This record gives sequence, structure tokens and C-alpha cells, in this order.
Amino acid sequence: MDIVTKIAPLALALIMLGLGLGLGVNDFKRVLQNPKIFFVGIFSQIVLLPIIAYILILAIKVPTAIALGVMIIAAAPGGVTSNVMTKFAKGDVALSISLTAVCSLISIISVPLIVFSSAKLIGVSNISEEITMTGIALKMAGVVTLPVFIGMVIRKFSENFISNNIKFIERTTGFLFLIVFAAIWIEERNNILSYLSQAGVIVLTLNIVMMIFAYYLAKVFSSNIEQRRCIAIECGLQNGTLAVFVATQIFNDIIYVIPTAAYALIMYITAFIFMYLLRNSN
Repeated sequence: MDIVTKIAPLALALIMLGLGLGLGVNDFKRVLQNPKIFFVGIFSQIVLLPIIAYILILAIKVPTAIALGVMIIAAAPGGVTSNVMTKFAKGDVALSISLTAVCSLISIISVPLIVFSSAKLIGVSNISEEITMTGIALKMAGVVTLPVFIGMVIRKFSENFISNNIKFIERTTGFLFLIVFAAIWIEERNNILSYLSQAGVIVLTLNIVMMIFAYYLAKVFSSNIEQRRCIAIECGLQNGTLAVFVATQIFNDIIYVIPTAAYALIMYITAFIFMYLLRNSN
């Protein structure tokens, strides 16, 4: 797992820098303009997604390590690619950007809290005493929060240049995401089918259930179809690179990363299907 361990922190920092380059103050002001639907999105991602993941773990018997890997990907915030997918689905892109940004910043607290709490509930006992929730939060701040703020500062002083090159930045962050997961598949190519057979069903179920659940929850609070589409996609496309980073910081065993890799493969397939259905819905 040496390649993944070395690549993931750098890739995550660059991806979050790219997120920051695409953000402005208005993306955060927008939260105050429509707080109800925004908090529905936050609640769905940070609270409901881990709860549903835990219920599925209890219902679908999987090995303990796979179960915690599922909780790690469920704890991760939405990925930057959700913004692009929301656009294709004719959803509320502005809301998507705001949700991705705020959830990513909150994640330095929410992710360690969810992961360490889940480990206790599931019965994972092989976490070193040297690895603490505070320590993981501080490491995440270094590769998540700091790059986002640096990106926002760069954008402030180079607005025209960044705006003219935002598509290139988006493609670059997507490429970095692919590099991390390509490294996982290459390093574990001999074991990957075995891992997928253990993790595939539960991550597929989690992905589909959460997108449907989030869509109809948003429907209760908003008559705006674009907002419902946005929240459904935000809850289906997680930041897999962040999940890999967290898993590799806590454990030295690839099996904890496998659910993330499986989810990353599955979420794009289901998202494209879901996106097609959303584009043709009212």
C-alpha cells in the first residue's frame, strides 16, 4: 500500500486546492439566502448517510474491516465531481458548489468523529493508541482546509485567470482522483476480485438507497426540482480520495480502502443512470 499512502495526501491536497480555486465569498453567502434546503443537504450527507450505512452493515453481514471501510466512505463529504454531474443533471449547480465546500470544511471534524465512533460500534480494535481523533483531524486540516483557503486567496487575486482556466482545473482534479484509484487497483490486482465480492453489494445498495432517500427528503422541503436533483447527486458522489487518505492514515491494510475503491467505481455508473432519469423527470 506504499504507493497509495504516498499519493493520496498529495492528490487530496491538490484536489482541495482546485475546489478552493473555484470558490468565492458568494458561494458561502448563498447558504444564508436559502438556509432550509442547504441544511437539508448538510443533514443528508453528514448525518443520514452514515446512519443508513450503519443500518446496511447490520442488515448485510460483511467482514468487520469491510464494514468500517463502508463507514469511512459514508463519512466522506461530497466530491468535487458532484458539481459537474449536477450541471449535467440540470440541477442547482450553485447549491452543489456551496454544499461541497461547506461539507468539505466540516469534514475535518465530522469524518474522524464518525469513523472512530463507528470503529467502537463495529468492534474494530486494531487502531493504534498513537492514532487519535484529534491527530486525524489536524492532518485533514492540512490537506483539506488549508488548500481550500489557499485556493480561495489565489482566486481573489487572479480572478480572470482562474475563471478562464476553471475547466482545465476541473479536469486536473478529476485526473488526480483517477490516479489514486488506479494505484489501488494496480497494487492489489491479485486480490481485487475477492475484495469486490465482499464489498460490492453493500456499497451499491448504499449508493442507490441514499440517492433515492435524499431526493425524496429534499422533495418534502423544496418544490424546486433543480435543488432536489442537486442534493440527490451530492449524497451519491463522495470524496473517495479523502476517504482513502483517512483509511491509510489509520490502518496499514488495503482491505479498509477497498469499499472506497468499489464505491468510486459504482457511484459513477449509478450517478449516470440517476442523472439520465433526473434529466427526464419533472
